[in-house]
Amino acid sequence: MKIKIMPVIVLSVIGACQTNKKNATDNNPLTQPSTLPYGAPDFTAIKVEHFKPAIEAGIAEKLAEIERIANDSGTPTFANTLIELEKSGQLLNRACGVFELLSGANTSDEIQNIKEELSPKLAALENALFLNGKLFERIKAIYDHRADLDLAPESLRLVEFYYDNFVLQGANIPESDKPEYKALSEEEATLTTRFENRLLAAAKNAAFITDDTTLLRGLSEAELKTLAQNAKNSGKDGQYLIPVQNTTQQPLCRNLASRTTREQLFRRAWTRTEQNDNNDTRKIIARIAQIRARQAQIMGFKNFAEWQLADQMAKTPEAARGLLTRLMPGALQKATREAEKIQQQINSSGNNFQLEAWDWNFYAEQVRQAEFALDENSIKPYFALNTVLEKGVFFAATRLYGITFQERHDIPVYQEDVRVFELFEADKTPIGLFYFDPFKRDNKSGGAWMGNLTEQSYLLGNKPVIYNVCNFVKPAAGQPALLSYDDVTTMFHEFGHALHGFFAAQKYPSLSGTNVARDFVELPSQFNEHWALYPEVFSNYAVHYQTEAQMPDELAQKLKKTTTFNQGYMLTELLAAATLDMEWHTLPADTAIADAVMFEQLALDRTGLNIKTVPPRYRSSYFLHIWGHGYAAGYYAYLWAEMLDNDAYAWFEENGGLTRDNGQRFRDMVLSRGNTADLETLFVKFRGRQPDITPMLKNRGI
Repeated sequence: MKIKIMPVIVLSVIGACQTNKKNATDNNPLTQPSTLPYGAPDFTAIKVEHFKPAIEAGIAEKLAEIERIANDSGTPTFANTLIELEKSGQLLNRACGVFELLSGANTSDEIQNIKEELSPKLAALENALFLNGKLFERIKAIYDHRADLDLAPESLRLVEFYYDNFVLQGANIPESDKPEYKALSEEEATLTTRFENRLLAAAKNAAFITDDTTLLRGLSEAELKTLAQNAKNSGKDGQYLIPVQNTTQQPLCRNLASRTTREQLFRRAWTRTEQNDNNDTRKIIARIAQIRARQAQIMGFKNFAEWQLADQMAKTPEAARGLLTRLMPGALQKATREAEKIQQQINSSGNNFQLEAWDWNFYAEQVRQAEFALDENSIKPYFALNTVLEKGVFFAATRLYGITFQERHDIPVYQEDVRVFELFEADKTPIGLFYFDPFKRDNKSGGAWMGNLTEQSYLLGNKPVIYNVCNFVKPAAGQPALLSYDDVTTMFHEFGHALHGFFAAQKYPSLSGTNVARDFVELPSQFNEHWALYPEVFSNYAVHYQTEAQMPDELAQKLKKTTTFNQGYMLTELLAAATLDMEWHTLPADTAIADAVMFEQLALDRTGLNIKTVPPRYRSSYFLHIWGHGYAAGYYAYLWAEMLDNDAYAWFEENGGLTRDNGQRFRDMVLSRGNTADLETLFVKFRGRQPDITPMLKNRGI
């Protein structure tokens, strides 16, 4: 999931500059609220040329609102300061919500250029807000007298949120340091956007292309047709194209029988951004890390991680690293045992070579088949994408929370594969709109994520408009979209984020829905993954796409038994990535990184995670989470939230499983609460005690 660093402005990837407001509003559909249901964007009317003037007008409007609030001659009050801040920036939010979606899910060279041009000006806008001395004086005055204001709990939380957020964004830094801080913020914004643009181009260039089908042995006919269509779409008719996914390991390595092809595909992914060309990111990330370290120093922190974790559940880098350290021995032991079995499989196959990273998934699949008699291709026919969505993901949500779904064909979409659904409460009260964009495209960022076009807010009268974006392989024309089980869990995961947004019940947009700490925001999504294998849900969606027969129980049991298979590898690659993130973001301010690759190797050496056969899930040079999506010093959050989600699911197992009463309790106590209370307190009240790591280890078979 993408994290918004600054929910006050509700904007994460674009910036602003001054413009003539009249010109910006002429015939521009973004400058006025949409008349479509829920204020959904009219993608039939929105053109690329509308974005820049609308955003510029929004920035000008936001700056004027900040100045008006800061210079109010009246005594600072909750109403004339914080409520006015919550109401500000609506034009900017509207334009940016659409732009952020398209810049990630359906971008173009023109959109990327706009994004890079405007990004530093977003940083300038943030500085205009958070470094405004007069505005902070008003917020501090309200904060200092908050006990005397007789505020409702959510309003009191908003006071504390604003004060803490302003302090953590630099409101208290000395005036003499503000010019440098501002300059660093704008430089980082430019470099972050440049990193994202280079990564997208690098991934596209790294695709493996061949006209020799012998190099593609092991792939199914359907997969070959898809690769042929990929090549045709890229102007290489008659060839086969394997696109590079955002992770280090590439999914098709599991089936590719040619070791040469596996190695080439792996190496192309591994070095995608290290080709000494215009898409090389190594110098960019080294400079971003240096900027962040200096910003943290200006803020009075030892390093960037200490600064960023101050308002997270973990609180400190030491606590985050403590979790990683506790997980490491079991993960490494299990990965070592897995490697031994894979090497035995290689040897028994008559091959005389040592296991390498590009061999792992291919021979692990053979080990899995030998141990569980389960072929990945035997289960895919039971996981048709639309069936998984409607009879799996939606069905589980209905059983737990009573909500229902109706597809809308009258809501414009930005790409032909996108589907739109309206959500309703059990009593038919409308909840919001959901956009689902499933397939990989060359102009789409890698991975999967959830985002808001509109965030829920009673103050603004907004119902949520939410999207899930994925990167599943699009089948050739006339072929079904069949998923791996990993893809299935991705769908449940991202819709868990969506539920967190849909069930928001906040007055103030800054506290609404997913505007929570990074190490809590993954709790709802990872918790939702558990229902994918729950018997009642699984039997409803795991049906053959042709015969509609349920997956045979013998096959289903084999699949369920494999859920702890290869978990040593999977956990270790996550630990390596989280460790790299923490190493980059605990650098002292005076450290200059001359060689990003050498830094990465030394960092992994120091932590015992430089394992040739188990590379990090993301290398530093293409680690989009930490350089572009707001998880800087926060990738550990997935594992922290995994501790929480497994413990929460254990509560369900102890109390009757998938029932409406249990779902309503989780909705009332967690999913609907947004950031209106201390997040640890929310979890402890739901669970009845402090979180326990034991269910997490059990779930991974460690």
